[in-house]
Amino acid sequence: MDMPRADSSSLLRRLPAVSRILQQERVQHAIAQHGRELVVGCARDTLSRLRQQLAKGEEVAIDLPAVVEAVLQAVERWRQRSLRYAINATGVVLHTGLGRAVLAEAARRAVAEVAQGHSMLEIDRETGERGDRIDHVRALLCRLTGAEDATVVNNNAGAVLLAVTAIAQGREVIISRGQLVEIGGAFRMPDIIAQSGAKLVEVGTTNRTRLQDYEQAITPETALLLRCHPSNFRIVGFVEEVAASELAALAHRYQLPVLDDVGSGCLIDTEQFGLAHEPTLQESIQAGCDVVTCSGDKLLGGPQAGIILGKRHIVQHIRKHPLHRALRVDKLTLAALAATLRLYLNPADAFREIPVLRALGTPLSAIRERANLLLRRLRKVLPGGAITISLREGVSAVGGGSLPGQQLPTVLVSLKPCRFGASALARALRWQEPAVFTRIEQEQVVLDPRTLQEQEIELVVQAVVSAVKSLSEG
Repeated sequence: MDMPRADSSSLLRRLPAVSRILQQERVQHAIAQHGRELVVGCARDTLSRLRQQLAKGEEVAIDLPAVVEAVLQAVERWRQRSLRYAINATGVVLHTGLGRAVLAEAARRAVAEVAQGHSMLEIDRETGERGDRIDHVRALLCRLTGAEDATVVNNNAGAVLLAVTAIAQGREVIISRGQLVEIGGAFRMPDIIAQSGAKLVEVGTTNRTRLQDYEQAITPETALLLRCHPSNFRIVGFVEEVAASELAALAHRYQLPVLDDVGSGCLIDTEQFGLAHEPTLQESIQAGCDVVTCSGDKLLGGPQAGIILGKRHIVQHIRKHPLHRALRVDKLTLAALAATLRLYLNPADAFREIPVLRALGTPLSAIRERANLLLRRLRKVLPGGAITISLREGVSAVGGGSLPGQQLPTVLVSLKPCRFGASALARALRWQEPAVFTRIEQEQVVLDPRTLQEQEIELVVQAVVSAVKSLSEG
């Protein structure tokens, strides 16, 4: 016969007091290691959570050892880093959730060097006087793209906001309806224009906009023609848009500037990877666009940044706006960006050293070799009957709002659990150290070697073994 369950008020009275929790030996050790303030705060938070659960009628352990353990776990959660290294086995090269571009080794070394002490961020080495932080990347950006001048802010949304605000605040900005995009994270072009204080003027239709649509919309209040590359979607079929060179020629006829937001920051020809052509920064500058903006952590392969290129007098005007200071980048970003850009000075170095370009350019034969290696290692170490492992053809994605709909052929390592579900295995892999992120297809966990770095193969093997063991024992 079941014993009657105590009411919540009697259970609440049985909760140990904070003072009693703090007297326990393990808690005293935690105080010595982490400080009294954190431990006391975790004890109070834990008791508050338990009271809420009891009030809802939930069954929770409220004896002293259980509460102490909960408090210590809370302390440990506060002490752990949540932003930490993870392994991308999803096959999405530019995975926004996993930090987009993996930095090149040269960029990582540059960040580590600058982070170890003081740095020459804003000082002239020759004179010892105050310098300009943008000088670390300005000449590189101009040399690589052909732009007259350049600057950098914290991300591309900031770059567009700053440029439109500086050029067109209080006046009209003309843009095609087909380019009023929304990018991940609620970045909406209409909202950016509204925030800038400019007036949005839409022309054309969703699928077709002609040069005459722009020309008919130009008035004495027009300050800017804006072109936005739809980097995370495609319109196919009955479509038409105005080339950057045509739009620039029209704008200059009316003594107006053109801002071209090309998004991905591409500096190389993506067709060599078997992908569609992605507009490059060089092409936009050559087309006569006065301002060009892009991200630093997409196809460029660098850190998160918003790059602004273009005509010298306009870029200098943008840099004088107060928002430029509010959106400026720090020394670590500049160190990583400069190191990445220097690799592009020799294209062979860029393709060999920049992980994004290396992942996109890896031939299918090399992917297959990597997949076979992973297959052999897993079959060797996993217990029999736990998981069925096989190879199958698949596709990788570029991701990160670049080359939408474009896929690369790959060879997937497929894991079909025999005693538990694919979702359970994928979750267990995410809780390994380091965490491994995968895809689930057809009730199987799949690992895509395209986004695995060479040194990560063995880490993935260890993670799978550990995950399977924890699920089997559980």
